[in-house]
Amino acid sequence: MNSEELIRLSESHSAHNYHPLPVVISSADGAWVTDVEGKRYLDCLAGYSSLNFGHGNPAILAAAREQLDRLTLTSRAFYHDRFAEFATGLSELCGKDMVLPMNTGAEAVETAIKVARKWGYEVKGVAPGQANIVVMEDNFHGRTTTIVGFSTDPESRDGFGPFSPGFRVVKYGSAEAIREAIDENTVAVLLEPIQGEAGVLVPPDGYLTAVREICTDNNVLFVADEIQSGLGRTGETFACDHERVVPDMYVLGKALGGGVVPVSAVVANADVMGVIGPGQHGSTFGGNPLACAVGDAVIGLLRTGEYQARARELGAFLHARLAELGPGVAAVRGRGLWAGIDIDPSLGTGRQISEALLRRGVLVKDTHGSTIRLAPPLVVSRDDLAWAVDQLSAVLREARA
Repeated sequence: MNSEELIRLSESHSAHNYHPLPVVISSADGAWVTDVEGKRYLDCLAGYSSLNFGHGNPAILAAAREQLDRLTLTSRAFYHDRFAEFATGLSELCGKDMVLPMNTGAEAVETAIKVARKWGYEVKGVAPGQANIVVMEDNFHGRTTTIVGFSTDPESRDGFGPFSPGFRVVKYGSAEAIREAIDENTVAVLLEPIQGEAGVLVPPDGYLTAVREICTDNNVLFVADEIQSGLGRTGETFACDHERVVPDMYVLGKALGGGVVPVSAVVANADVMGVIGPGQHGSTFGGNPLACAVGDAVIGLLRTGEYQARARELGAFLHARLAELGPGVAAVRGRGLWAGIDIDPSLGTGRQISEALLRRGVLVKDTHGSTIRLAPPLVVSRDDLAWAVDQLSAVLREARA
């Protein structure tokens, strides 16, 4: 079937919880994908950072293929021979003691919330049922009912209540707002070091350092959701590394699965993670052998520092080129190989700009009105990045004409 037929069937027989661009991808390699008609596109979304290491990364696929022939699932009812290496490797990468593996990013955030609350009751001494967590405006941590309950995005939130209590929403980028929101029952501050879904919002310099100090001073856990920002995307292993800040908990996902399987995890020291005992939290597929094999391959790629260096160097090139776009661009934000570009609304919505880029062979995704995001795989070439920016420049010229 051709793209038109496949799209029609998809729309007829699946829930409309997404509004995909009209392209049907059938194969991919590195930073490029090919549709069912054979047209190639430069992937500048990378599965929202799930494909940091590129489509079909040889090391990741080799690990997956080898494991598929041996063992894919035991459940955590038993040990398996891939678990220790994965847990140890990820703990070392994060500089922490313990890992709690899950599958999706939202599951990892839910896990972090549970761990933080339990730590608050058992270690900090918060009265039962009184724990609160400080979260940020414009956050995006997932789609569960608990998480959307503290979202400030009406599309994510409206129609899904009632919501779980225990969250205090403050302005992102304001350390003072966090300080004012904390009381004796606060157990954690949960934030994205860079807010991806909100349009790649980078906080002011010193913000993460101040949050770390506030949390330490008030005996509150600093929980960093690095699901999109982590594992090389910004030019460091973690976005927190740009300020040399170490949170109490890392929340990881997306790129940890190498674009092959969903893998997520919460990583913390034993004095925090030790509050979870047998039967108190779990997942049938969390930490399965296939996920551990893939995750361990990802950890191996990050140990070399190659991908972090590529994101730094190519990111500097990308942002320099984006700064030259001129009329039609209201603002550019980002770090490393990650950019949010605000288009002048008079030239079109983010969706319209994305569709125009699609016709030129570049895949991006819009968010919040007239903003588009660029997050290509870290294996992208300099020439491909230059070509992608050239296509955006041409789209803007056409829109101004």
